[in-house]
Amino acid sequence: MENIWAIVGNIDFLVASLRMATPLLLAATGDIFSERTGVLNIALESMMLIGAFGSFIFAYYFGNPYVGILAAVALGALMGLNHAFFTVTLRCDQVVTAVGENIFALGVTSTLYRILLGATPIQPEAPGLPVLRIPWLSQIPGVGSLLFNQNILVYLALIMVPITYIILFHTTWGLKIRAVGEHPRAADTMGINVYLTRYICVVISSIMASLGGAALTVGGLRYFMDNMTAGRGFIAFSAVIFGRYNPWGTFVATALFGITDAFQLRMQAMGFSVPYHIFLMLPYVVTLLVLVSVIGSTVAPRSQGIPYIREER
Repeated sequence: MENIWAIVGNIDFLVASLRMATPLLLAATGDIFSERTGVLNIALESMMLIGAFGSFIFAYYFGNPYVGILAAVALGALMGLNHAFFTVTLRCDQVVTAVGENIFALGVTSTLYRILLGATPIQPEAPGLPVLRIPWLSQIPGVGSLLFNQNILVYLALIMVPITYIILFHTTWGLKIRAVGEHPRAADTMGINVYLTRYICVVISSIMASLGGAALTVGGLRYFMDNMTAGRGFIAFSAVIFGRYNPWGTFVATALFGITDAFQLRMQAMGFSVPYHIFLMLPYVVTLLVLVSVIGSTVAPRSQGIPYIREER
């Protein structure tokens, strides 16, 4: 018990938890926009993986992590437009489309990595994002090193929570987004462009997920490997459900997953005589338990997963 308390009872553990939660928080916060318009985006995994790969490659070749961030934004926008085209314009099944995109991302990133970098004995590393210390605030004991001594993606993830809440629940555009997700035909009758609203929100979701992937590479490990996201896109999607499509609830969910992930890494490092696979599966077990606990209590937007067909006037 003392060993476990030594793992979790310090500020370093909280800092690690926040960094583990950052990719999930970026992807999940963005996904709220897509889900609120009625577009099911289970393709977060593919968008995160493409973002992780693209940010690493561009940062590696240009020697600048911010170029990698711009690449992640551009690739995320392209992935979002692709997802919106199939699900909104062509009205394809949203789950099947997402499965195809996830498989595509897994294959294309692995193939392109080998084409561009080949098989090297030493793992290539890209430059990482610098830590941006906020003057005075970063010197506050405890809280300073946790909240004000991070890279730009961590700050973005944290600030997007209140921004998303304000947009969705305290602006006219947020009201339109929720109207499109609840009753698209009524929204269309009121003059809201359902297709454009869904396109914009899906692209926002994809860009945020891609930045979540970038948080794993240029914002974290500085290298790329096959299937680097390892299901984090699905965990982010689960966090949105657990958070009841609300940014604050989603923040709590991603924080829980981040703490669990940081905990399992620390447990492995302690050298307990337990197979490491047990620790690796902890975040996914928590995801399953969370989903089971919220079954029936979470109310999704009424038009979620249902393509909108505009009637002729």
